[in-house]
Amino acid sequence: MSTDPALEAFCAFFNKLDKTYTNNLYKIYTEDVVFSDPLHHIEGRAALQRYFDTLYANVKTCRFAFHDRLHQGREACVTWTMHLEHPRLAGGQPFSVSGCSRLTFAADDTQRVCRHHDYFDVGAMLYERLPMLGPTIRWIKRRVGD
Repeated sequence: MSTDPALEAFCAFFNKLDKTYTNNLYKIYTEDVVFSDPLHHIEGRAALQRYFDTLYANVKTCRFAFHDRLHQGREACVTWTMHLEHPRLAGGQPFSVSGCSRLTFAADDTQRVCRHHDYFDVGAMLYERLPMLGPTIRWIKRRVGD
């Protein structure tokens, strides 16, 4: 367990995040935050809140197991496994996806994040879990692996 209060606050926040908690983004992000992941690029906390509102609207459960943490200066990295249950993915069954978040803490507010970039396999999270596309993606992965 890290003893870094800012990084631990970030990790704890994401395990509280759900459709009822998105209005608390100000606790962890600056007003001008830039967020990106393999599917989105979002600028500003208000836009990020709208994104999370939409993202979490139908989520049954979402929990993160945080693993390695590194924080040096204003930069930080944390690896994680997301455990997700969504009615439109994986037949509504729980599944897990591993990833990493690269964070930059604000120069004038070392407790809040001004840049957040998530890295994860979007195929493993999304495409392989869709009823029509999933079998095809898994078949392609098996063929490439041969």
